[in-house]
Amino acid sequence: MRGTGLQLPRATIGVSRWRRFRAAVDWPLILTIVAICTIGLFNLYSAVHDSKHQVKFDSQVQWMLVGVIAFAVATIVDYRAMVRLAWVGLGIAAALIVLARLQGATGHDDRHGSTYRWLFIGGFGIQPSELVKVMMILVLARMFQDTETSSRYEPRALALRLIVIAVPIGLIAVQPDLGTATLLILIVLTTGFLAMPNVWPVVHVTLAGLLAIPLVWESMHEYQQNRILGFIDCNLAPDKGSCWHTQQSIFAVGSGKIWGKGYLGGTQNQFNFVPEHWTDFPYSVWAEEWGFAGSVLLLAIFAFLLVWIINVALSARDRVGAVICVGVAAMTFWHVVVNVAMVLGVAPVVGVTLPFVSYGGSSLVTFFIAMGLVANVSLRKHGY
Repeated sequence: MRGTGLQLPRATIGVSRWRRFRAAVDWPLILTIVAICTIGLFNLYSAVHDSKHQVKFDSQVQWMLVGVIAFAVATIVDYRAMVRLAWVGLGIAAALIVLARLQGATGHDDRHGSTYRWLFIGGFGIQPSELVKVMMILVLARMFQDTETSSRYEPRALALRLIVIAVPIGLIAVQPDLGTATLLILIVLTTGFLAMPNVWPVVHVTLAGLLAIPLVWESMHEYQQNRILGFIDCNLAPDKGSCWHTQQSIFAVGSGKIWGKGYLGGTQNQFNFVPEHWTDFPYSVWAEEWGFAGSVLLLAIFAFLLVWIINVALSARDRVGAVICVGVAAMTFWHVVVNVAMVLGVAPVVGVTLPFVSYGGSSLVTFFIAMGLVANVSLRKHGY
């Protein structure tokens, strides 16, 4: 010890540092993620255990292990260093989207539906559009870091940044993946509303987007238009099969009643009446087996996760960390809202996953990275 000529043993110093680090770890965040992942695995097993899709459960466990590693890396590496490279990361993600488009045009693989969305590396399929979500959050944090003075909010400078941001969103929309493109727009607008000192630029962008809806409608594929028409009224959709997903999902949710049919007891699930119930409609599987009570419990856990992320944002050591947390909260919120709304028939089917519950490696790892960023911000407020 200084001033006394005494020094603590290195082992004692190491133990002290470890205790400080352990105390600084965001355990409520980690335990909440573990709870949702556990529910997701139980739910996925119920959805695929008695079908040709059993391999999806093993695959999900493997991707979850990859996600844990990604979470650790995203927690340890200083988020300020990642923010400095945000524009480069977004550029790389956009390049991967283009590469997936070129690879898909060759008809490399059609196991995942539209190959324009997937990039196949070493036999594994990944969605570059999922990486864009994380990069977009980091870019938004970089934008707010670069706009500390009000002069940086000039319309020309803001418009230039929005144009750059719009490029990967446009590339995703033409894959076509309108669901992910819409989610990215919602993430940008929500983060802007919550983080910008002056919300009028965001209001102007929102109004411009609403005015562009007729142009977007004309540019949509026929099956996308049918989904929206079927959502409004099944009689309006030329393809009545586009309503099947929603109808069966609503039947599954309603048949669960208050307490549900019990684990592995959902008939709509076990007889595969609900299409893609392991990825797009896992909430209908959960609601049928655990009823209204279980449905509310799962939503309550997600609500706690969102509140905790906002709490981390409010206690962040700098504005950049706060914006990162707001972006992750926005991404999580819209994923949950759109997926549950889709399951309940109050939103069109757009293929949006339920965080940590839906099957899918790219989405799962993306959310682990996003939560790792939140844990990173929480850790750094303790001086690490």
